[in-house]
Amino acid sequence: PEECAVFHCRGCWTVLGDSLQLCGQEPPGLSALICFRVSSDVTWEDSLLIGLEGALLGCAYYLLTCRSCGLAVGFILYSSGSDLAYLRGLFCFFKDSIICYLLKNQMIIEASKVTFPAVTLKE
Repeated sequence: PEECAVFHCRGCWTVLGDSLQLCGQEPPGLSALICFRVSSDVTWEDSLLIGLEGALLGCAYYLLTCRSCGLAVGFILYSSGSDLAYLRGLFCFFKDSIICYLLKNQMIIEASKVTFPAVTLKE
């Protein structure tokens, strides 16, 4: 619990999840936090989007949005190449779209400036 944090929407401060649900390392080229679960204030549409550039090029995914303000806060990968296959079906928060509240220090900090302990997915 020393490194526990609550993830908030950058747009409206709605709680989206917490660091207890982190389940994987940040993928190369993607500034994202990988989680097993999110709060009920995270929604997604049934329609798939296709990545046209960057690390998600050619990947199909569902866009995650904040229920309160509609800000795009991440994605759920549906299909990808083998390099990102381990992310399929998990909740991936864009670090640029969330703010972290660190419980121990009672500090608010940019998600991109926080380093969480190593967590790895089992095969």
